Amino acid sequence: MPVNLSANAISAINGGDVNSKPLVQVLDIKLIGSTQERYRLLLSDSVETQHAMLATQLNDRVKSGRVRKGSVIQLIEYICSTVQNRKIIVVLNMETIIPDCDVIGNPIGLSELDSVPQKQVPDMTSRSLPSINNNFGAQNSARTSFTHGKTSSFQNQSNNTQSFRPTIQPPYQPPPNYKNHGAIMRNEAPARIIPIAALNPYQGRWAIKARVTAKGDLRRYNNARGDGKVFSFDLLDSDGGETGLKPAQKNFNHLKNEWEIFLETTSSVDLCPDEDSSIPRQQFSFRPISEIENAESNSILDVIGIVVTVNPSVPILRKNGMETQRRILNLKDQSGRSVELTLWGDFCNREGQQLQEMVENGISPILAVKAGKVNDFSGKSISTISATQLFVNPDFPEANTLRDWFDRGGKDTASHSISRELTPGSSKNEIRKSLAQIKEEGLGRSDKPDWITVKATISFIKTDTFCYTACPLMIGDRQCSKKVTKSGNSRWLCDRCNQEFEECDYRYLLQVQVQDHTGLTWVTAFQETGEEILGCSAKEMYMLKYEAQDDLRFVEIIRNCLFTEFLLKLKIKEEMYGDEQKVKITVVKAEKVNYSDESRFLFDMISKFHLR
Repeated sequence: MPVNLSANAISAINGGDVNSKPLVQVLDIKLIGSTQERYRLLLSDSVETQHAMLATQLNDRVKSGRVRKGSVIQLIEYICSTVQNRKIIVVLNMETIIPDCDVIGNPIGLSELDSVPQKQVPDMTSRSLPSINNNFGAQNSARTSFTHGKTSSFQNQSNNTQSFRPTIQPPYQPPPNYKNHGAIMRNEAPARIIPIAALNPYQGRWAIKARVTAKGDLRRYNNARGDGKVFSFDLLDSDGGETGLKPAQKNFNHLKNEWEIFLETTSSVDLCPDEDSSIPRQQFSFRPISEIENAESNSILDVIGIVVTVNPSVPILRKNGMETQRRILNLKDQSGRSVELTLWGDFCNREGQQLQEMVENGISPILAVKAGKVNDFSGKSISTISATQLFVNPDFPEANTLRDWFDRGGKDTASHSISRELTPGSSKNEIRKSLAQIKEEGLGRSDKPDWITVKATISFIKTDTFCYTACPLMIGDRQCSKKVTKSGNSRWLCDRCNQEFEECDYRYLLQVQVQDHTGLTWVTAFQETGEEILGCSAKEMYMLKYEAQDDLRFVEIIRNCLFTEFLLKLKIKEEMYGDEQKVKITVVKAEKVNYSDESRFLFDMISKFHLR
């Protein structure tokens, strides 16, 4: 005998019911969607049938076989929406009551669907909807083959009917007939609050209750439809679901949720007057610095570390002619790695200035970075974007763990930088060599450059061409830096950008002779490494030599660097100069030898030698 399903369940759901939690049967399951896995179900209450879409977070129920053809299920959370003149039930949560069962009753289609030509349910992942766009649930987007479970019978040995009733089954009240009764008033009842994780494009009226965790700057735009303003903000609810309210463009989305919502003229936003402690103030997904080495360029992630150095803030002229500020600092953590963090704009004078003062006073602050952007120019680094948030000495469990590690000896632990000196896939990263080995082993003569570290002493620095005048314009996230020349009106001209400037930038191009116990060689040091070697900016040196003509001070700075021992991280690559192949050696990092760290390194080398 058949199992009793909830009477009139399909009609009740189509009439607006969202609370009865009915028992229905799955008659068919179909995998649809070309870019996003979604399952379409055909549900029955033993009399009528209705198509339903399964929320992507429930896909594993089908993949694991817990829901299959013939299954009797109880709908826990669901909603009915109209899509292209068709009613669709969206199943947000459910429980399997009977995994396998024969078809119950003699279900037929709803009368209102009989007059509508049957169309395939559209793949909503490729449509642009007025409220929600893009693909939901990228976390579960891996494609998996699915085989429908075999339908089997469910009955006992006697003729007594098995009855499985839902946990809540109120009497069904049929929907009223509004035909020929005049205009219908707008539904002013408040929409049901649902979790952010359950948002999907099949819902008509919905509401979410969430905390604003980040707000972007107001931006102006101009397109074919005219001028306008737009800004974005991020939301976090009590279930940990995050989403962004912004134009549906994936390259602006830094959250894990693949849905993007944008507000229309009919949307409403209400301030909740009472604090809801169930909603966290912020949500982080911290990555160790060592994992950033393998992170994709332009990816957005969270990182936390100890601030070990903070460079001064410097003005940068963007390509649009607007000036901004840039400040570079270094973070380290327990993974044994350090990374450069570039602050842009207001971050430089706000958190950047605070961090600089703390470091100058001997304090090593903890910095948590929410939504930092990964760059891979000459190694991996992090930079701030408009959605980035910085937290100085936060009260997080991760921060407390990091502080405890730092105070217990992490302060003196050597860390390797993943910025500037590392190349993905290089087989000789962080390998200590002598200068003689560069020639003996033919380093730099393969298709890819070699990256090594040497301990060497500076023996000579050329001072005739130690720097050059450079273009200050920003092209994207990078400075042009091409050489500029004085034009007839005493302004600086860049041939590449075809623009003139009142002020130019000054960049190091140091030719340095270094030597160790095995020999000597010439290396080239550019901007950042030139500052690390000389201890001052190229502009300061240029002004001393050519404007103030203070040769004594200029020579004193140069002499103070001579016969100083450095750990030099080198990039070695063979390049063409005219018709001749030459090996070019570039300094990508210069650090004065820390003899405590160097002693530990040598002890470690000795122990490894004895193990052989």
